[in-house]
Amino acid sequence: MNWKTIFKSFKNRDMQKRLLIIVGIIAIYRFLAHIPVPLAEPTKFKEIVENVINSTNFGGFMNLISGGALTSFSIILVGLSPYITASIITQLLTKAIPRLEELHNDGESGRRKINQWTRMITVPLAILQSIAYIFILRQTVLAGNAAALPDASTMSWVVAVTAMSAGSVVLMWLGELITEQGIGNGISMLIFASIISQLPQTVSTLGQSLVDTSGGKLNVFGWFDIPVNPVVLAVSAGMIVGGVIVLFLLVKINEGQRIVTINYAKRVRGNSSYGGVKSILPMKLIAAGVIPVIFAIAFLSLPAFVGQILKSAHTAPELANNLTTWFQAPNSGTFTGETWQAFIYPVTYFLLVVGFTYFYTSIIFNSKEISENLQKQGGFIEGVRPGKATEVYLNKTVNRLNLFGSISLGLIAMLPFIADFLLYTFAGVQNSNLSISGTGLLIVVTVALESLRQLNSRALMVTYDEYE
Repeated sequence: MNWKTIFKSFKNRDMQKRLLIIVGIIAIYRFLAHIPVPLAEPTKFKEIVENVINSTNFGGFMNLISGGALTSFSIILVGLSPYITASIITQLLTKAIPRLEELHNDGESGRRKINQWTRMITVPLAILQSIAYIFILRQTVLAGNAAALPDASTMSWVVAVTAMSAGSVVLMWLGELITEQGIGNGISMLIFASIISQLPQTVSTLGQSLVDTSGGKLNVFGWFDIPVNPVVLAVSAGMIVGGVIVLFLLVKINEGQRIVTINYAKRVRGNSSYGGVKSILPMKLIAAGVIPVIFAIAFLSLPAFVGQILKSAHTAPELANNLTTWFQAPNSGTFTGETWQAFIYPVTYFLLVVGFTYFYTSIIFNSKEISENLQKQGGFIEGVRPGKATEVYLNKTVNRLNLFGSISLGLIAMLPFIADFLLYTFAGVQNSNLSISGTGLLIVVTVALESLRQLNSRALMVTYDEYE
C-alpha cells in the first residue's frame, strides 16, 4: 500500500469529490437510521423494542448489521437484505438459465439489464419483509406491553410498510451511488458503516465496566491500587490480543495471491517487432472478498425469520420453535454439552461460507473468457497450450486456491464460536457475545482491506501524470 501516493491524491479534485460523496452518503444513511416508522410513540416504543431485541442473539445480530435501526424501529429497518437476496436469486438464475448467461456475457449492456431485474425483484421482497417485520414486532411487543402499541388502522399499516420499503430501496440506491461515484463496493461499505456505528456504544459500555470497582480494584504488587476492575481489564486485554491475531490472519489471507506468469510471443512486422515480453496474472486466495460472508448471513437469517413469523402467527409451534432454536447464533451459554442443536448454526455457517466462496468466485473469475483473451493477444502460460488447456489450468488453479481460501475464511468465521465453546467448557463463562462481534470484525476487516485496495488503485490513476 503506497500511503505517500494516497495522501498525494487527496489534492486531486476528482478524488476529493468521490470521498465527499462517500462521507455524505454515509451521513445520510446514519440520519435515516434514526427516523422511526410511524406506528407508536417513538421514545417509549424504542425502549420496549430494545429490551425485546437484545434478549436474543438473533435479534442482537440483526441490530448490529442494521446499524441500530432495529432497536430504533427505523424506516431502514429492512436494510439491504432484500437487495442481497435479489442479487443471490439473479446470480443463481444466471448460472441456471443459458439465456441469462449469454446476456451476462454480452458485456456492459447485458449486465445492466440483469442489474435492473435485480432492482425490480428487490421491491416486492422489501414489501414482504416490511410486513413480516412489523407483524413480528407487533406480536412480540404486544405480548409484553399491549399499551405500548395500540391497534393500528389499515392506513397506518400501509404508511408503515411503504416507509420501510422505500427505506430499503433508498439504501439500495445509495449503495449503487457509492459504487458508481465513490470508491469500492457501496453495499459492502454501508454494511461496514452499520457495524462501525455500534463501536462507540461498545467502547462506552466496556469503559463503564472497566471503571466499576464494586468488585474490587487492581492491586499492583501490593504497593498501590488502580481504580479499574481487574477481571474486566484481563478480559479486555485478552480480547485486544485475540483481535490483533485475528486481524493479522485476515490481512494475510486477504492479501495472499498466486502469481501466474504470462508470456507473449514475439512478432515481427516489417522492421518492427512486437511482443516477446512477460506479464503476470494475479489470482487472489479469496477473490470473492466479503461477499460469501454477507450471503451466508442473509441465508442464515431466513430460517429464524420464518420461525419468528410462525411463532407470532401461532402456526406450527413445534416447527417454529425448532427453526428459532436451531438457527439462532449461539454463545457460550448455549454450549451446554447436552444438546446438538447449538452446533447447527456454526456448522451451517461454515458450509455456506465455503459454498458461496466457490460460487461467487466462479462468477467473477471466468477462466474461459481469460483464456480466450490471452489466445487473441498472443499470450500463453509457460508449459500450457493456449485455448482449452489454458482454461483447464486456470480452473484447476483457482479451485485449489478456493479450497484453502474458503476453508480459511470459514474457520475465521468459526473462531468466535470456538472461543465461546472453550470459554464455557474450561472457564464456565456464559453469554460472552463473541459470536456477534466476531462476525462483525470479519466483515469490517475484509471491507476495509478491499476499500483500501480500491483507494490505492484510484490514487495511482489520478497521480499517474506526475510520474511522466
